[in-house]
Amino acid sequence: MSPPSVTLVRRIKASPARIWAAITQPDQMLQWWGPDAGPTLSAEADLRPGGRYSIVFCLLDGHQANPTGVYREVIPERKLTFTWDLDDWPDTETLVTFLLEPIEGGTELTLTHEHLPTAPLRDSHQHGWLGWLGQLATFLGDAP
Repeated sequence: MSPPSVTLVRRIKASPARIWAAITQPDQMLQWWGPDAGPTLSAEADLRPGGRYSIVFCLLDGHQANPTGVYREVIPERKLTFTWDLDDWPDTETLVTFLLEPIEGGTELTLTHEHLPTAPLRDSHQHGWLGWLGQLATFLGDAP
């Protein structure tokens, strides 16, 4: 049995280039990153295979999170894959992939988070990533 994973697909009325900038450029990440409207406190990204990233954001309930990891695959405006280190599971390496596919009127973004150690953690991350996709769409001017 394979470890739990999350896959979400969202069509966004923005070009792959615009989405790529929003998910990779720290100055833009600072404006929106996170699963709700809480502030992003810091964002660092050494955008190359083997480069590290670190993002600190605060949820509206006051909880602070600091995902960190290493970029594995960087194909500008097409694919971004990186590890996602989990504080509560230090020996577990999970993997996040964003695929950007141009479509008429925008981009189809497929987000996959693999190798989550438990079903409850998968559910928690699915909820978080759904919020993250909403925040991204709002930042890009594509709120429902």
